[in-house]
Amino acid sequence: MAQYAAALDQGTTGTRFMIFDQRGRVVSSHYEEHAQITPRPGWVEHDPAEIWAKTQRVIAGALEKGHISPAEIGAIGVTNQRETTVVWDPRTGEPLHNALVWQDTRTREICQALVADGLEPLFRARTGLPVATYFSGPKLKWLLDNVPGLRAKAEAGEALFGTIDTWVIWNLTGGPGRGAHVTDVTNGSRTMLMDLTALDWDDELLEILGVPRPMLPRLRPSSDPAFYGTTLPDGVLGAAVPVCGDLGDQQAALFGQAGTVPGEAKNTYGTGCFMLLNTGAEPVPSTSGLLTTVAYGLPGEVAYALEGSIAIAGAAVQWLRDNLGLIEEAAETEPIARSVEDAGGIYFVPAFSGLFAPYWDMDARGVIVGLTRYANRAHLVRATLEAICYQTRDVLEAMQADSGIKLASLKVDGGATANDFLMQLQADILGVPVVRPVVSETTALGAAYAAGLAVGLWSGLAELRANWRMDRLFEPRWDEARREAAYDGWKRAVERSRGWMQG
Repeated sequence: MAQYAAALDQGTTGTRFMIFDQRGRVVSSHYEEHAQITPRPGWVEHDPAEIWAKTQRVIAGALEKGHISPAEIGAIGVTNQRETTVVWDPRTGEPLHNALVWQDTRTREICQALVADGLEPLFRARTGLPVATYFSGPKLKWLLDNVPGLRAKAEAGEALFGTIDTWVIWNLTGGPGRGAHVTDVTNGSRTMLMDLTALDWDDELLEILGVPRPMLPRLRPSSDPAFYGTTLPDGVLGAAVPVCGDLGDQQAALFGQAGTVPGEAKNTYGTGCFMLLNTGAEPVPSTSGLLTTVAYGLPGEVAYALEGSIAIAGAAVQWLRDNLGLIEEAAETEPIARSVEDAGGIYFVPAFSGLFAPYWDMDARGVIVGLTRYANRAHLVRATLEAICYQTRDVLEAMQADSGIKLASLKVDGGATANDFLMQLQADILGVPVVRPVVSETTALGAAYAAGLAVGLWSGLAELRANWRMDRLFEPRWDEARREAAYDGWKRAVERSRGWMQG
């Protein structure tokens, strides 16, 4: 008898399969990393075939670890790194190029041309998004323009497009000849191709970017009682399990935090950092550099959100580890940062992919300022953690300006929330309490909730809210003078990173 809901969480650095009980508690989990491919500066790619292979491995691993039969799983939800762009051959299932990752900046010239042609206001009005390298539409245009033969294939119906959720769902539900070619409205809202109020692909925007409509997936609710499809009895699960939940990772985290009431906000700490504020049934245009996006779509109901997207958060810690060799693992940052009273006057602006919200500066690049002979490894490690928190404050300031809502507290989730020092630092820099839930992997939980709702494992949103439980509250300790002086230094550092590529 089905008693669990499962989620495939396909992220920027790896893939996790998690199985939850009806209280929203983790029953079993398995995770594997995949390769980061960087063929040129600013280019970031993933191998879709590797991601599908890792998907199959983590599903098998979680079932084995938990001694769980596929028959016990009532539904599967998918959540994903959002704007990452995949094209593949529907007859063979072969990727036609590596996936272009959301961090990839090779579409800079495409985006600059759209802005120069005066088209950014049109894109903002229709999609809620600025023109930026972040989003899928320009990435798809680059692939169509630069991969030999791809445009002809697309126009002949021999190439499919999707974000990672679409690629995984297509494979889970049968692949060539059988797979469901779908995405949900949260992922659709991140492409620069979907009308935010009509919740459909926009023909004028498709024409501007030269995208053939037949290669696009069908748009479906985030929780779909009609199901996108089912896994195959002879497939990786060995049973026919409904695949019926799909949310972009940040929207999934909001859903997993039970942020279903307008005015509720969460911040997710992962490769990037993403704050979402539920704004209710109507989209709220931003005048402060935020994105207007779909929070979730249920049958007959849609909720919108304001989002502040930060490109580099946990990725800055990875950079300390992989590029500089200053740490061996992320967990070391907490004791190292605690070993110094402050960052020794250093500010680190990790604008490796430009600056996202609220600046949207494609020409910004990373800077470390304030260096003296006094500065050491511990100061740089602490400055890296502080950068995550200062970027979050930038977004919070913009969110409060747009919404008129002053947040009483901020719910947090993601792997980095295990770092107590970082969470305390976040409360100190924001000046509001930070609330950590019992289940920190709320992205996967949100996808499981969406799938479970579709098959009746949960009765409705009220039951999801009743499941939410707090682990720890971090109260601000800094006084106002220290907080504002530190933030002023951050803003001066940001100014030094901006426009770097313009010379």
